[in-house]
Amino acid sequence: MAVEQHFRPLSYVKRLAARQEVTFFSVLPKADVALASAWWVVLILRGLLPAGFAIAMGSLVGAVQHRSHLAIPLTVVGVMFVLLQVLAPVHVAIGQNLGDRTAAWLYDRLTRSCVLPPGIAHLEDPALANDLSMARDFDLGITAPPISVSMDFIAASLVELIGGLALTLVLAAYAWWAPMLLGAAWLSTHILLRESAVWRDRNTKEVRDAQRESEYTFRLAVDPPASKEVRLFGLAEWVVDEFRERRERLFRLQYSATRLRERPLFWSLLLVAVANGIVFWSLASSGLNGSLNLSQIVVYAQAAVGSSMIAFGGLNWALDGSAAPVAATLRLEPAMSRIGRLRMAAVRTETAIPARDIVFRDVTFRYPGSSKAVLEAFNLRIPAGSSMAIVGQNGAGKTTLAKLLCRLYDPDSGAIEIDGTDLRELDLEFWRSRLAAVFQDFIRFELTLRENVSPSGAPDLDVLASLAEAGMPVGDHSTRLTSLDTILSRAYSGGTDLSGGQWQRIALARAICGVRTGAGLVLLDEPTAQLDIRGEAEIFGRLLEATRNCTTLLISHRFSTVRHADRICVVEGGQVAELGSHGELMARGERYRTMFDLQAQRFARGDAEEEEEEALDTLS
Repeated sequence: MAVEQHFRPLSYVKRLAARQEVTFFSVLPKADVALASAWWVVLILRGLLPAGFAIAMGSLVGAVQHRSHLAIPLTVVGVMFVLLQVLAPVHVAIGQNLGDRTAAWLYDRLTRSCVLPPGIAHLEDPALANDLSMARDFDLGITAPPISVSMDFIAASLVELIGGLALTLVLAAYAWWAPMLLGAAWLSTHILLRESAVWRDRNTKEVRDAQRESEYTFRLAVDPPASKEVRLFGLAEWVVDEFRERRERLFRLQYSATRLRERPLFWSLLLVAVANGIVFWSLASSGLNGSLNLSQIVVYAQAAVGSSMIAFGGLNWALDGSAAPVAATLRLEPAMSRIGRLRMAAVRTETAIPARDIVFRDVTFRYPGSSKAVLEAFNLRIPAGSSMAIVGQNGAGKTTLAKLLCRLYDPDSGAIEIDGTDLRELDLEFWRSRLAAVFQDFIRFELTLRENVSPSGAPDLDVLASLAEAGMPVGDHSTRLTSLDTILSRAYSGGTDLSGGQWQRIALARAICGVRTGAGLVLLDEPTAQLDIRGEAEIFGRLLEATRNCTTLLISHRFSTVRHADRICVVEGGQVAELGSHGELMARGERYRTMFDLQAQRFARGDAEEEEEEALDTLS
């Protein structure tokens, strides 16, 4: 028992240090030590000034009462008064700058936490979704004021707390019991009214879920990508109603955490009234019996009145709104580093890879937070220099194969072998430099055309040739691409924007350029999804020609493209269901033949734009 009691203070200190409010204040000097120091110095000065002003006023009254020289007392009172007026706006300016620096520091940490892990499991882990959502938008004013704004509210509340405590201490010169009585009475309101529970209650899982849901509907209303469907399907009123309902639920949860509790309110008022009554009755009695002169009464009366600042100062909602995302950002850093970690190795080779084959050997994989395996004991061999198409229903694991080959994830069990070497044994940077990929959700860099085609840098001749092979020649008036220095964004002077199909050609040019600069494996995940059938046939023909000496893995729903691959793999239930050439699979008349015939029927009816989705929906 003695040992347990001995360690209780240490345990309490650890719990206190782990509070998100303490975390918030610890971040300020890391963002800018000079501004943080100035902010604290001015805050303490502002907190002590009311007590100093009360004493100065008492000194001035005493000087008048005794007909002493007034120059010094008046000067002191004047200086105190000016400081009270001037320090507040100065503090606001310091706080705004410190808030901006803190937000920038946190965004830097968040960016590094998201980008530096070599894998992407940390970005798709549902366990991190709440923290990531909170940290990503914390300074946009969506759920709480930006830190630069909150700093003023936080400072004002702490100034009141310090000022109230300082004024109660002034009362110690009158009677030892007076500061204890008034300080305890006003501090008790924080406990009785459950102010200390605000921060915890506002950061429960229920509140965070409500916050994420309200943000989702808000994004539907304001993000351009959602605007077309919202209007096309007549969802405008639904979006407004959903946002209002979810936002009201969030406000109700937050209000229930911050409202004054009704039952202890009476006791709080009674306790404060009794404590103040005793102190003021004692001061009046002392004045009447002559034990206190007028100047002392002025000082102590101001101190007694000012002690009420304790009840209104402290750690408030603004600190809660800023501390929660700060704590979330700092929690994400170690969590993301751990979850996004991949085993690193240093094996490199001077020869082109793959030279023999790529083999999936008993590969099993589950996404973070899921108990269902996307791939289960998956086995597949892809000969080097050949093209293989992967087809199957949505969710069958097609894109997962590409992610594993890019080493964005590692298998839970089994191995992917490149020419007999476990992919995890190859140097990660070396391996990624040997592959080119086009994903359906490819990135659109707001950079020059040159940098979009070759982010890592390539000779201009290779860039120009890659664009030409992708059907986007530079200098063609129809493409609006006048030079490699054209910025692909209208947000910049002289910049231009492209259609979805044109952007997809840029992404294809990026892959072709990768092949020209040494890539031996090309991954194509729905590479022509935004092109029409004629454009797809043209581009895929160009692509096969450009990657003739490479190993190509194609994931597509369009069988008009798939049929040109050397071999076709039908994935179902996380395993290989069928494997062979187009002719072989058609001759078998099984799953592939069924899918192909469904699409062929759609073509026959002239519904080329709908055949993929309807066919897959039918199969599902």
